Amino acid sequence: MKIIAVIGHKGSGKTTFLRKLIPALVARGYRVGTAKHVGPEVEPDTPGKDTQLHREAGAERVLLYSDLHGALFWDHDRVPVDEYITRFMTDLDLVLLEGFKGSDYPKIEVFRAGEPLAGRIPVLAVVTDRPVRVPDDVEVLPLDPEAVADFLEAELFAP
Repeated sequence: MKIIAVIGHKGSGKTTFLRKLIPALVARGYRVGTAKHVGPEVEPDTPGKDTQLHREAGAERVLLYSDLHGALFWDHDRVPVDEYITRFMTDLDLVLLEGFKGSDYPKIEVFRAGEPLAGRIPVLAVVTDRPVRVPDDVEVLPLDPEAVADFLEAELFAP
């Protein structure tokens, strides 16, 4: 399993780009998972619903399950995301993290405006449709999911 973080300023189009990159990778035969970083104020469950009430009552984990979907909810005290990726996603080829710019994972930046993070944060590449100044060792890629999939294959999966 390989992991790469897709970072960028708020509103830079990370989610929009991931929604295009994921099918490009899946079409190439990769099994892809994602993890999205959110602030601690975001409640991933629906307040007042049974699953949230089970957690509130003290259940360590709550599995929401239907014939078509599943979601696992749990509370933790700053357990690193790596532990959950290892526990729940090791059967995948690639896990794309949205956010996690402070992590040690390799990163690509989606850039649209302002100052790029590249240079302040180590990144492998900047994905953009705008002119951008980045350090010499940082690749600049077009805002094209196929080009980024090519880059990821060469960078992460090349023998």
